[in-house]
Amino acid sequence: MKAGLYFHTIRHLRIEQIVGRLRHRFQHPCPNLAPPPPCRVRSGCWSAPCERKQSMLAGDRFIFLNEERALISANTWNDPDIEKLWLYNLHYFDDLNAESAETRRSWHQDLIERWIKDNPPVLGNGWEPYPSSLRIVNWIKFALNGGVLSEEAIHSLAVQIRYLCERLEFHLLGNHLLANAKALVFAGVFFDGPEAESWLIEGRDILKRELKEQILVDGGHFELSPMYHCIILEDLLDITNICNAYAIESQIAARVIGKMESWLSVMTHPDGEISFFNDAAFGVAPNKKQLGQYAERLDFSHQALFSNGITRLVSSGYVRMDKGFANVLLDVASVGPSYLPGHAHADTLSFEFSLNGFRLIVNSGTSCYGNGAERHRQRGTKAHSTLCINDEDSSEVWGGFRVARRAKVHSIEVAELLGDLHVRASHDGYKRLTGVNTHSRSWHLSENELIVDDEIAGTFEKAEVRFHFHPDVEFLKIDGAGALLRSVNGEIVAVNIENGTLRMESGTWHPYFGLAVPNICLVSTMHDAQSRTIIKWKDAR
Repeated sequence: MKAGLYFHTIRHLRIEQIVGRLRHRFQHPCPNLAPPPPCRVRSGCWSAPCERKQSMLAGDRFIFLNEERALISANTWNDPDIEKLWLYNLHYFDDLNAESAETRRSWHQDLIERWIKDNPPVLGNGWEPYPSSLRIVNWIKFALNGGVLSEEAIHSLAVQIRYLCERLEFHLLGNHLLANAKALVFAGVFFDGPEAESWLIEGRDILKRELKEQILVDGGHFELSPMYHCIILEDLLDITNICNAYAIESQIAARVIGKMESWLSVMTHPDGEISFFNDAAFGVAPNKKQLGQYAERLDFSHQALFSNGITRLVSSGYVRMDKGFANVLLDVASVGPSYLPGHAHADTLSFEFSLNGFRLIVNSGTSCYGNGAERHRQRGTKAHSTLCINDEDSSEVWGGFRVARRAKVHSIEVAELLGDLHVRASHDGYKRLTGVNTHSRSWHLSENELIVDDEIAGTFEKAEVRFHFHPDVEFLKIDGAGALLRSVNGEIVAVNIENGTLRMESGTWHPYFGLAVPNICLVSTMHDAQSRTIIKWKDAR
């Protein structure tokens, strides 16, 4: 079994990833402790970037992933008993540029000096390429936002960027490599001279090459996670910002910012926050409003891609339906780039549904990384509002960030019929099962009704359709064929099942990392190969 998972995972990798993994594992360059290049003189305008929420609560106390801890000693930076993602956040230094950061300047300067003392080159989590990339950017932003970097900190920055140059994440590619490139550009602009110019050139070259592939024609990031899309959009705005601050040309990033903003508008619910497809949670990246305001400060403008009706993001594989007070977001995408599925979930043909501005049906979100059982559960099909056959996942997610055999979506139909909206698609993720199954789903949206039809080709032992509801939805009544519920704004919604038996399950929704909010999931066990779910409401306004 394990051998098959490895085979179907590794066969999608690129040669440069395999070579990069070998190099990353066996080559350990020595740090270059030479004096830093001189700092460049600013000749342009630096605009206020996006701000994270405060995460530094005292000079030695932090909250990340909804978990508060103290930085007790030098060993805490690499404590094996603390979740690695929490430690990564500690090394990021996001609080240097968070809300009201100017009131914590003395804490920040002390923390920078403490990091330098506690994390000698090149030992520990902090010297890994991804946290290094984010920290380099945050220290430079800190300086541009009015903070003071000591001579020791300036020297440390140069040592960090030199080591990063030897450890670029070609074994991972994707958003990690873009983060590396951003750090190279930031350092290449912040410092001056031939060495800094080499950093800037390499960063630009990576950006130019990767953005052509990673930003799809419709503006989406190719890993198909709205959360990572926001992270990368902020990265590109930051690159534009620092280039403006030093009057350096920055068109590579600027060319894709507008269409990335438009894509984000399509994938955002009326509450202003992202939809939960693949790895996604609130609070990790700025939301649409924050990014839009930042873009405006940098003189970017965009127009949303959608209006009332159907909007199809063809390259990404998402569809949005807007009718009256209903907004439905559909996942008709195959698993993201074949060689980089680490942030993919087995969520094919899942959907999210907002009514009168509030979320009604959701996917479960993401609260953790790593290799544990909860990470696996959250990536699995049952954690999403879609159909599951024989308790199997539609794509073989495993190992925290791996996918073996993947569902491919086909036969997508999009139409407006007499003013109503219709989308249909099929996927082959269950063809690996003994019943050689195909799942087809259609959504039909009218003024006060959403009909979801599911159909299975091939034999099967059990098939269940799941609908996860927002935690604030109140259930009034449920029986074997239907349920009555009250939405967040008080609207009465009826859910009726045809050719299935309905039951209620307790579940959890994960809007933030480190947080699980109890919610209800309606599960319809199909009687045969076809099932229909009818969701009706009346306009409460």
